[in-house]
Amino acid sequence: MVEMKVHGLFFDSETNQSVVVLKEESTGRTLPIWVGLFEANAITMGIEHTWTPRPMTHDLLKNIIEGMNAVVREIAVNELRSNTFYALISLEVGGKVVKIDSRPSDAIALALRTNSPIFVDEKVLDSAGHSEGKVKKDSSDKWIDDLFDKLKPEDFKTEM
Repeated sequence: MVEMKVHGLFFDSETNQSVVVLKEESTGRTLPIWVGLFEANAITMGIEHTWTPRPMTHDLLKNIIEGMNAVVREIAVNELRSNTFYALISLEVGGKVVKIDSRPSDAIALALRTNSPIFVDEKVLDSAGHSEGKVKKDSSDKWIDDLFDKLKPEDFKTEM
């Protein structure tokens, strides 16, 4: 597992979806994950530490977890199957660790609210990650390279 941080969130005009970019600070490797509008909003709120007067879904989850005297130990993007990312939320409650299946966008939004580390499995990075200066020979990965070739600083709404 590789620890990563939320590097930014931007809008992909070709797919009309937002993309959250995770980045490994030591190597610069990145992982783009396409997310829906509502999920992007929840992630943006977590990045910017802005909250609504009443709890939104991820705030509610955080409140429930804290109310149960549990702690989010980490989240992990652990699998990529049929172009779909999978994640696990690791909760510690009553001295036991419980792993809960999650969409990566929900896990990331929760991690931002609980200051929990974000990890990505090495095999996921090998399949869908991007490294600066790395030229991929596999044409099935060309869409990732094309996306990063088009990125401009103004595409990013928020950077950490």
